[in-house]
Amino acid sequence: MAKNGKVKEAVVEEAYMEVFGAREHNLKDINVRIPRNKLVVVTGISGSGKSSLAFDTIYAEGQRRYMETFSAYARQFIGEMERPDVEKITGLSPVISIEQKTTSRNPRSTVGTVTEIYDFLRLLFARIGEAHSYLTGKKMVKYTEEQMKERILEQYTGHNVALLAPLVRGRKGHYRELFEQVRKQGYTKVRVDGEVVNLIPDMQVDRYKIHDIELVIDRLRMGADRKDRLGESMQTALKMGNGLVMLLDDESGAVTTYSKHLMDPETGLSYEEPSPNTFSFNSPYGACPTCKGLGQLNKVDLQKVIPDPSRSINEEGIAPLGEVRDNMIFKQLRAIAKKYNFSFSTPVKDIPEEAMQIILQGGDETFEVSMSYGDGEWSYSLASEGLVNMLERWYENSTSEKIRRWAEDFLTIDNCPDCQGRRLKQESLYFLINKSNISDLSNMDVAELSDWMTDVERHLSDRQLSIARDILKEIRFRLGFLLHVGLDYLSLYRPARTLSGGESQRIRLATQIGSQLTGITYILDEPSIGLHQRDNHKLIEALRELSDIGNTVLVVEHDKEIMMASDYLIDLGPGAGKHGGEVVGEGRPEAFLHKDTLTSKYLNDQLRIEVPKVRRKGNGHYLSLTQAKGNNLKNVSISIPLGTLCCVTGVSGSGKSTLINETLYPILRQHFYKSLQRPMPYEQIEGLAHIDKVIEIDQSPIGRTPRSNPATYTGVFTDIRKIFSDLPEAKIRGYKPGRFFF
Repeated sequence: MAKNGKVKEAVVEEAYMEVFGAREHNLKDINVRIPRNKLVVVTGISGSGKSSLAFDTIYAEGQRRYMETFSAYARQFIGEMERPDVEKITGLSPVISIEQKTTSRNPRSTVGTVTEIYDFLRLLFARIGEAHSYLTGKKMVKYTEEQMKERILEQYTGHNVALLAPLVRGRKGHYRELFEQVRKQGYTKVRVDGEVVNLIPDMQVDRYKIHDIELVIDRLRMGADRKDRLGESMQTALKMGNGLVMLLDDESGAVTTYSKHLMDPETGLSYEEPSPNTFSFNSPYGACPTCKGLGQLNKVDLQKVIPDPSRSINEEGIAPLGEVRDNMIFKQLRAIAKKYNFSFSTPVKDIPEEAMQIILQGGDETFEVSMSYGDGEWSYSLASEGLVNMLERWYENSTSEKIRRWAEDFLTIDNCPDCQGRRLKQESLYFLINKSNISDLSNMDVAELSDWMTDVERHLSDRQLSIARDILKEIRFRLGFLLHVGLDYLSLYRPARTLSGGESQRIRLATQIGSQLTGITYILDEPSIGLHQRDNHKLIEALRELSDIGNTVLVVEHDKEIMMASDYLIDLGPGAGKHGGEVVGEGRPEAFLHKDTLTSKYLNDQLRIEVPKVRRKGNGHYLSLTQAKGNNLKNVSISIPLGTLCCVTGVSGSGKSTLINETLYPILRQHFYKSLQRPMPYEQIEGLAHIDKVIEIDQSPIGRTPRSNPATYTGVFTDIRKIFSDLPEAKIRGYKPGRFFF
């Protein structure tokens, strides 16, 4: 019996994580018992100590224990982690923190790369994607040596043919050394620009013309008895032609190209064998060479360069030039002005078009410029580089951060002209599955992509399906998790830096569910932020799924639905700061409702935030924005009453941030502060005369320096230092306000 009792007691101990004597920050030596493999919510008013318990105590101790598993040699490079102020934590499993922070500020990081779905898409296209020619749009082909022999014997039996190995395709040069090299190997004929000629000593071609050169490997009359000779000659031709062989029919003069690689039969265009890197915009093998895989380029905005065409050069009408000075640029400008009959006092709009083209874009035309050094004077004939090219060069190549920031003021971000924002090189975009390329799929929202993945199997061949079945299963598996957490409106190409704190947190949550780890303690910081109430049940299901597979999920949260859906609630308080840091209530949600805490009173409707019976009418003026068209907005027009508290709401992904943060706010910044940030497209705005400033308060951290605190940030500490510097003792000693600054 005692033995059974001991076993039972061990099981009970194992089912809980226990924290003894937590004193981190404002925690007052508290003891907490947390059920393992359950969904546990830590709640309480702001500043009550929730994050101190979850992150600064439990997570910090889990991280410290993990670091201690490293060898002493490894720890000397990482550094020691400080032990949190807690007596003991038992039953603590490996810890993963999912906090409120954006996933990455890197422009190459996207939803697809963060969730690893894009990696599986790359593998899918590398294995079953069908290559098409970007010249003709037709499907490309490739042959094995046996297939080539069979086709040649089938089509050319009884014909006199020549087997050619392409050596040069569409390049300039005299190729004297090449001709001499193959002549010494025993070959006697080459086909140069469509004409078969004999190889002779010191043979060469016009070095300034583009040439196609093929080596004649063999000439034979095709028949079944020549099959062995054809195979040997073809092997030689494929080796010398890097996988390509051409067959010339002597009777018709027609040339047919065969390739071991992907090839367009009409044009002879060939692709390399695809690999996952072929579809990666972070790899030189797949990225667009113009934008290096970013999909966007910084281009000079002429509206920023010439903000007011009615002003002259003397009046700084060409903004980057600034005031007129005696330097090389202005000397060139004077030479251009003299030739095209205008002066520095001529309005920019009246300067001849040819002259403006030279000033902005440059050209080969030279202008005489004189410069004096000491007692001598020298004259130079210089061609204008062009202001646009200079700004781009300074931004790209300057080692001075100050100059790069200055040049950036005259640039604007625009889609890459070559890939049109699709990030990949041309060849990569012509590998198709069910008539869609990888960029098409990455630009679909997650819900649409999930439907496409469900339907695509009907359009695959048996061979493709056998290869792709496991890859498709993994992609659908991960897409399902994004749908679970309410992110069905995102696309895989959505940059990670544009996500809100709640979105990025839910993406990491979906990634963790997809990893299917067990025995982990997950700690989340208010994952419901930014999520519409409609989608709350999706988040709850995802959290419960994470705990159901054998993980402890500890959530710092204020949302009522998540609190009531949890397995266990821990309420900290009763106040904030020094008045908090105590466990004021804990238990299962149904039992917690009967406890006497501030949180439970709001949960059981004893306390509530009353709806105002009278609404403020405002000052009678309106700020009206019409025909906003950015991102997914469909010609939206709004009229905002001034002097009131206005709320913009809607389901996640409905366009709230596009309307306010990316359209209205940049318009107001341009109006009040001459900001260079460009708003999303709109028709017009009215009512600007009724406001005098705009202030944005976003989710970004207010400061990262360890010397920053609320007193310095709000400016209160400045007044405190001034008070101390005004004391008689401070004046006697000559102390200034800086003396009292840390």
